[in-house]
Amino acid sequence: MHPLLRLSDEVEQALWEGRPVVALETTAINHGPPYPDNLEWALALDRAVREGGATPATIGIADGHFVVGMGESELEQFAATEHIPKASTRDIGLILASGGLGATTVASSLLIADHAGIPVLSTGGIGGVHRNASVTFDVSADLMELTRRQVAVVCSGAKNILDVGLTLEYLETLGVPVIGYRCADFPAYYCTSSGFPNPQRADELTTLAAAIDLHWEAGATGSVVVTSPIEAEDALDGDRVEQAVQDAVRQAERDGVQGAASTPYLLKAVAAATEGRSAAAGRSVLISTAKLAGRVAGAFADHQAAERGADRAPGSGRQAGQAGDVWKRVRR
Repeated sequence: MHPLLRLSDEVEQALWEGRPVVALETTAINHGPPYPDNLEWALALDRAVREGGATPATIGIADGHFVVGMGESELEQFAATEHIPKASTRDIGLILASGGLGATTVASSLLIADHAGIPVLSTGGIGGVHRNASVTFDVSADLMELTRRQVAVVCSGAKNILDVGLTLEYLETLGVPVIGYRCADFPAYYCTSSGFPNPQRADELTTLAAAIDLHWEAGATGSVVVTSPIEAEDALDGDRVEQAVQDAVRQAERDGVQGAASTPYLLKAVAAATEGRSAAAGRSVLISTAKLAGRVAGAFADHQAAERGADRAPGSGRQAGQAGDVWKRVRR
């Protein structure tokens, strides 16, 4: 196994037996609501993945290792510890060397999930091309990492604070498939639609699973983005959010806010404009995508088992033959 990986017994057993596993990032815990609400979020995500039929594998950095499959005590440590740094791919080396804690982003979670042989990652919304990127060149590391890792990312599109149109154009340039599961519109995190269509659509999990597998079987090395919108009753008004973001972007320019400080600044502005409803919407997004990710992981496992002639009960995950394929990747 990769020397930096530290898998929980549950996750290791699930992978070995070929049962579906879903990776979860930890940025949502440490850069979301304050303790203990963030712990409640983390435990709710764990339950949502299980309800979807898969084993949750929350990913973080601790004691010089990639922790894959954090238990309740580890989740509580992350939730209760203040000022844990975000660990994107560029930050991994120094955080590992320090022996401290790191909250993984989509980009770093993709890297770690790929090392562990976990083919599905759940997140609320991917990063992308920021507004005014033609001037700032501010583009999320998530997009580049999507070209390097064979992981299906289940999400509610891209965050509203981004330039969604340019993000979709960039994903096309990078050759990353974007497939809407039973939705024609590309979601915008808190909102059911960004105003842009999903480039592709799949209405059945079996079709979606086959598309993911065949994308990689054809030789593509990158990820597949699967989108599903927030529940309609929890969604925020798109026009109101857009106006709040535009106002915040102008204010950020006046205040000289840029780089890594931009995202929390803009999200805070959205929270204020929606009178705090964005927090509840964020929780809803994370839970709905986690539950769907569990189902996608199960369908993907079913598809691969069927392709290899493995006989297994529905929803039980990949059998030993496919698990062996995964663990060859982990142990190389």
